[in-house]
Amino acid sequence: MIRVKSLSKDYGSRRAVDQISFSAAKGEILGFLGPNGAGKTTTMRMLTGYMPPTSGTAEIGGFDVVENSLEVRKLVGYMPESVPLYNEMTLMEYLTYMGEFHNIPDLDDRVDEVLEKVHLDNRAGGYVGNLSKGMRQRLGLAQAILHRPEVLILDEPTIGLDPAQIIEVRNLIREIGKEHTVMLSTHILTEVQQVCNRVIIINKGHIVAEDTPSGLQARLTGADRVNIKIKGEASELLPLITPLPGVMNVEAKKENELEVSMSAGQDIRPEIARLIVKNGFDLLEMQAASLSLEDIFMQLTQDEPARPSLDGTVDA
Repeated sequence: MIRVKSLSKDYGSRRAVDQISFSAAKGEILGFLGPNGAGKTTTMRMLTGYMPPTSGTAEIGGFDVVENSLEVRKLVGYMPESVPLYNEMTLMEYLTYMGEFHNIPDLDDRVDEVLEKVHLDNRAGGYVGNLSKGMRQRLGLAQAILHRPEVLILDEPTIGLDPAQIIEVRNLIREIGKEHTVMLSTHILTEVQQVCNRVIIINKGHIVAEDTPSGLQARLTGADRVNIKIKGEASELLPLITPLPGVMNVEAKKENELEVSMSAGQDIRPEIARLIVKNGFDLLEMQAASLSLEDIFMQLTQDEPARPSLDGTVDA
């Protein structure tokens, strides 16, 4: 449903988005992950027709976002980081007003349906200005899905929410993602792991990784790691485990703990366990370790070259 090819956006001499390409299929929740200022919001604004790209192309449902802007807007539901709401309206009035822009034929029934979907049906007659931050985010989701869009684009949907509100909004996104293509922008790593099927990491305007969260972990770790806890001095096992075929590295982490890195695809945990017991140590714990998404994020966004500006200088 979403297809982007060599998309770029310049602000004067500064390049905010640098020739990015990606796609998202129907029924997929795509996480758009990156630090603040990476280019996430700019990309989303181009996809939703709020601003034109400097170069490259983007299509939603086969329609070009520039040449077929009206068709794209029919297909897309957009929830910006700061949802524009009218505090003096009731929730019912606000959604009815927004729905009239899309000429929704069964508008009254659809408003009732959407309010129930975001669990705000009991507040339908209340004023928008009296809503909590979490409820305002849910109302923002309601207006985004009101016209039954095929693609939903959400920019930092859980920003500023408390933990309980975050859980509510994430559950809603997962539910909505069963019927829509969802592109979710965030800089919160756990959001990607808990909600998204696939993740794109963007930094300084260009894509630095694209895969499933588990796929990124497998690709970047390059080895399988095992944490081992024994009864005894862990350092005494270093010369015993290191020579085993398939062992890349052994490191004592604590007095009774060590970490073994094995070549990818070579599971030699049974051999390690037998060796430990054979040498008179009690094996208390053996647990697989993986590179966290936080580790991956830091690897991909630290020490990146500064983004060049169009006049040849370096944008720090």
